[in-house]
Amino acid sequence: MNKVVKRTYSYYFLIPAAVIYLVIFILPTVMSFFFSMTRWTLAEWEFIGFQNFATFFQEQSLSIGFRNTFVYAVVTCGLKVVLGLLLGVFLTSGLKTKGYLRSVVFFPTLVSTIAVGIAFGMMMHPTQGLLNTALAAVGIPGPDWLGNVRIALLSVALVDVWKGVGFATVIYIAGIMSIPEEYSEALQIDGGNAFDKFWNIIVPLSRPATNAVIILAFIGGLRSFDLIWTMTKGGPGFATDLIASIIYKQYQAGFYGLSTAGNVILFLFVTLLVYPLTMYLNRKEVDL
Repeated sequence: MNKVVKRTYSYYFLIPAAVIYLVIFILPTVMSFFFSMTRWTLAEWEFIGFQNFATFFQEQSLSIGFRNTFVYAVVTCGLKVVLGLLLGVFLTSGLKTKGYLRSVVFFPTLVSTIAVGIAFGMMMHPTQGLLNTALAAVGIPGPDWLGNVRIALLSVALVDVWKGVGFATVIYIAGIMSIPEEYSEALQIDGGNAFDKFWNIIVPLSRPATNAVIILAFIGGLRSFDLIWTMTKGGPGFATDLIASIIYKQYQAGFYGLSTAGNVILFLFVTLLVYPLTMYLNRKEVDL
């Protein structure tokens, strides 16, 4: 009986967290699903079933938005994984200034995304921007970074990587530092070099860190909005339109029910991509 009482008593400590989770996550999620099937304003609502979903899928730029969202997520996720791993290895070496360099690499993560978007938008101006001015100084004609439909999405993705790679690097630093020194010592005895250590020890044994970076960066890429909107507002044309920016345009136009349905679709889209990816990565994970 005492064990049952103790077990029940311990559950009481979960109540505050459960209430917060219910209010902040579960309740808004349920309300979003409900209001996605209504035509609503702040004062009234009308139930219309799945009409909002049918209308949203008729959006002319939706197919471009899905494609751009997936490409943007893959590019930013892939670059953050590769650069984060390389920077993590570099910043766990014997450098005397590695503490300072870690701060420098992580600093962009702390800067407001809106501020970053405004700053890089000015730097990428085709005639007055810092990037093209620097290129012109060495005789290289600079492109229209944000006005060229072929490179606009990639330009914003590179800014996203610059801002977010510091977070990925911190995760990799923690993962690399958790690898036992015995592996490196055994490799030295066998005559292995720095590349052998990187390829045969760091890469496989930092897989938990890699999995975390992949999941976080991929979700962030799929949900990205603020940087895109600050730098291009989805232009030129629909070249950088993501699902989130399409949804925001619906909000701006006053179609609140339609945009809510778009948010539900985005939630399901992210879930359908991330859940199987998470299951696959977890199966591949190496236990230290």
